[in-house]
Parts: sequence; C-alpha cells; structure tokens
Amino acid sequence: MKLRCTVCGREFSDDKKIWRCDCGGPLEIIFEDVDYNRIPSKQEIANRPKTMWRFQEFYPIRNSKNIITLGESITPLTRLNDENDKVLLKLDFLMPTLSFKDRGTAVLMSKIKELGIQEIVEDSSGNAGASIAAYAARAGIKCTIYVPYYTSGGKVSQIMLYGANLIKVEGSRDKTAERALVHAKNTYYASHYWNPYFLEGIKSFSYELSEQFNWSVPDFIILPIGSGSFFLGAYKGFKELYNIGWISEIPHLIGVQTECVKPVYNAFHGIKNGNSNNKVTKTVAEGIAITKPIRIKSIVNAIKGSNGDVITVSENEIISTLKQITKKGILIEPTSAVTLAAYTKLVNEGIIDKKDSVVIPLTGSGLKAYRELQEILIGEYKGDSKEKS
Repeated sequence: MKLRCTVCGREFSDDKKIWRCDCGGPLEIIFEDVDYNRIPSKQEIANRPKTMWRFQEFYPIRNSKNIITLGESITPLTRLNDENDKVLLKLDFLMPTLSFKDRGTAVLMSKIKELGIQEIVEDSSGNAGASIAAYAARAGIKCTIYVPYYTSGGKVSQIMLYGANLIKVEGSRDKTAERALVHAKNTYYASHYWNPYFLEGIKSFSYELSEQFNWSVPDFIILPIGSGSFFLGAYKGFKELYNIGWISEIPHLIGVQTECVKPVYNAFHGIKNGNSNNKVTKTVAEGIAITKPIRIKSIVNAIKGSNGDVITVSENEIISTLKQITKKGILIEPTSAVTLAAYTKLVNEGIIDKKDSVVIPLTGSGLKAYRELQEILIGEYKGDSKEKS
C-alpha cells in the first residue's frame, strides 16, 4: 500500500504524514498486488457485525487497534414509492453524526491515529466539519474547523458541541478553504477532499450496497457532486469489487450539481467559462457549492469509467423535491434533495427508464438545517441572493 500523486505520479510510503504531493497534486491510495488470502469470503463478511468495519480488510488501516468508530451501521434501503421497488433510497443520513461523511471520516481519523498525529485542521460547509469534529473528540485529537459564514446553524452548533475550535469565514466556500490551507502549512490537513484516506472510507458505500443487492448492483446510482469525494469513493469501491470478481459490472454513476455551481458539469460536457468566477449565486444546496473541485479530472474520468453522466438541477426543482419527499415522511437537508430532483429529470429526459433499478443515497439529515427547511417549506426562503465577497 502506498500514496501516489495523481498529477506527477510520484509515490510515497503510507507511513508519511502528508496529505498532498510536493508538486501540489492530490494523492490517491494504491493497493499493490492483491493478497487474496487476506480478503475474507462473502460468507465470513455476512457473519460479522453489521457495521462498515465488516469490510475492514479493504481499508488502509494496518492495525485494527487504531480504529476510531462511533458504530457506523449499515444504512437501510427504502422504496421511493410503495408501488415501485425499482427506485430505492439509501438512508445514509442515519450515520452517527447524521451524514454520509462519517464513512470517510471513520477511516481517515483511524489512519490519523495510526500515524500518531495529535492536531488537525479541516474546512467544510458543515457536514464534514461536524463529522471530523466528532471523531476527533472520540480520538482525543485537537481539531480546528473553518466554515463559511452562511453554514446552517444546526451544523455550527454540532461542531462547537463536539469541542472543536470553530472559525467562521466571511466570503465564499472557496475562501474558507483558502484560510484552512494557510493553517494547514503547520497542521495536518484532515480534508475530506484533499486527504486520500477520506475517499477510502467512502468506498464502504459501494461494498455495503453491493452486499445488499446480493453481490450485484443497480442499473444506476445518482450521486451529488461538490468536491467529488462521494462520487470518487463510490467509483473506486465498485471498481475494486469488479476487479476481484465480486460484482460482474460497475453501475452507471450519475452526478448532480446545481445550475449555479456546476464546474464538473461544464468540464464533462466541454463547456468553457461557465460560471468560472467566484461570485456564485446563492444555492439552497450549500453542501455542494464548490466552484473549484481539486480532483475534477479524476471525477470526470470516474464518470466516463462508469459510463455515467452529470446533470444539473435548478433551485426550484430542489425546493419542489424537498416538499414532495417530506410528505413521504423523510426529512433531509436541501443538499440531499438534488439527487431526487435529478431522478425526476432523468426519467423525463429519457436517460433513465422507469424499469431501470436505481439507488439514490440521501446524504444529510434535515435536522441539521431545520431553520432553513422551515423557511423553504413553510415560508419564503430568505437566503442571500449572492455570496458576500
């Protein structure tokens, strides 16, 4: 197992306390020749406790004594409509801190403990910051979290209650990342988009879902794209399972961005200068408002590798979808609604047939953004029309 730069190809030992290459490129984890004697059988996995750690041999943790866990359970699947069992929602907001980010954080923080790191910094629009803060508290590691000024109050409170040092930043999400990068010159960067170990934990989604499908896969999976960690981690997980022969195909992965923040959509479809500046129109989907994903080339390659696509949804489509899904008894944050909005659009445009099997992960709980949901679902949304500069 080693670290490899996705830009220059330089390789590093996994015992080095680094989060990016000297050339400035993002790193990825490379597992060398697969030791099939180390991989458990499907039956052995089935007999283990129903947590993401049932797949621990696939994660880059050398010693299980270093595992930091809050009991990350297997998240359930439920039908979108009672009469339609082809479209399943995977309730990933039922992780310990109420977002899917705990998958990546659990592995990242376990590796941080294994490396003997005592202090970390992270930037986030909310969910990743809350997750990192919680697991840092569990591990007894000092933690500073940078968030944009507009981050939902519920997420801000969550970060503070876990005991992290919280710093709010005036300006865009990208400016928040810039502030954290300055801090990271002297402190280990536990970034959910820069740090390669975070992606390794997200792979658990793919292993888990494949097992729930009796070691098969749905036709389509619809995933939100902000920094791209969910999309990349999911693709890597399915690719690994395909390479060892546990699944016979990789599902079509469909990425979703908003109409006002769509750098991956522009890159994939060859659109130049599409909202490339930092003055981003305010979106209710704050969790994916990333204008410059640092792994954008890898994301585009993953879309192509899964024979997938990326589409955009409007603010009105997101809000309409939120109203509809809440009436079905499911309370999610606005960012989670982009995938559901995309499903309707994909069916209407003929990209997905109603006979296709589809999985739609719901990534964050509505309890984290209850005030915003009250404005959106009960009153008029009062978010700023534009980001502050």
